[in-house]
Amino acid sequence: MQKMVVTNRACPARRVPSGEPVSIPEGQFITINQSLGGNYTVTWQGNMLRIDGTDAEAIGQQPEVLDFEDLGTGQISEDQVWQALDTIYDPEIPISLVSLGLVYKVTLDQEAKSVLIDMTLTAPGCGMGPVLVGDVKYRVAKVPNVDSVKVDLVFDPPWSREMMSEEAQLEAGLFF
Repeated sequence: MQKMVVTNRACPARRVPSGEPVSIPEGQFITINQSLGGNYTVTWQGNMLRIDGTDAEAIGQQPEVLDFEDLGTGQISEDQVWQALDTIYDPEIPISLVSLGLVYKVTLDQEAKSVLIDMTLTAPGCGMGPVLVGDVKYRVAKVPNVDSVKVDLVFDPPWSREMMSEEAQLEAGLFF
């Protein structure tokens, strides 16, 4: 699906596989290599980058809209955090992190307006781990009243396909 486009505004991205934040300036030629799970893998100046689907209009694509209502309490909604997490897809399998069973725990600190997420990867050596962590931080930060997001990668218990929802197992062709 390679497609050359020009950025119509500065666009935040993350370097693959390090997850390092990068800003692509307006008016830059980029190549869209892949669209998977609502995000875009692009090449710019010889670098492979990941652009979040919520910023897709910057590259002329239909943006994914995350619209969380501020409940007016000044509190972080755990339900909204889980909703945000469910919009993040594994970069290689178009299944959400929540359905894959990769998110183990969400802890809210209402006073500090922070969210701590314990999650794992499908394999400890997964090269896309930093990118996934960046995706989680970026999307969860869109929840009202969240000022900071910390992600702890944990590998105990190790992930196995039994942690996947039945729907995810069916989608991945693993349920029989």
